Amino acid sequence: MIFTVAIDGPAAAGKGTISRRLADQFGFAYLDTGLLYRAVGAKVADGVEPAKAAETLRAADLTRDDLRSHIAGQAASKVAVIPEVRRALVQFQRDFARQSGGAVLDGRDIGTVICPDADLKFFITARPEVRAHRRYLELGGDEAQILNEIIERDSRDMSRADAPLRAADDAVVIDTSDLGIEAAVAEAAVHVTARLGG
Repeated sequence: MIFTVAIDGPAAAGKGTISRRLADQFGFAYLDTGLLYRAVGAKVADGVEPAKAAETLRAADLTRDDLRSHIAGQAASKVAVIPEVRRALVQFQRDFARQSGGAVLDGRDIGTVICPDADLKFFITARPEVRAHRRYLELGGDEAQILNEIIERDSRDMSRADAPLRAADDAVVIDTSDLGIEAAVAEAAVHVTARLGG
């Protein structure tokens, strides 16, 4: 069975947690596509040219222990606006999405660009202040600065010419601002179950 779930949304909205939980619950493979861009950003920081970093990306590059850092997240957002980087990573993601047994992919343009024919699309969002507070609790630092960086990143992701962040027209939108993770996962799971035929 090939069944693709595309999950998009801005940083710290909860899409990664929801995606992992859905993949576990339904036995689907899971890909955090943001890790691809974080890995490219890390390679660029190591001195590799961006397009080359994307073209030579291997599964082992996704296991680096520095990919979840705030610096890697900022680097990812910067390399993600480079069309050559995006093109190099598209096929990697599409191949993953079409594997037998089902797949969940989360990112910024999965439902709109990578898998426009996905069986089910979600757009997970939350107010910027809520997302900044979550990131602060996760990583520490200056909450006001984190909020500014989230707003800047949203602007960069939503205004880029190539595959801007937006909800697909047929996406199920889940706002997690006032939802606990259990409730958000349960809401998403209802849609997956229904689409799978009960």
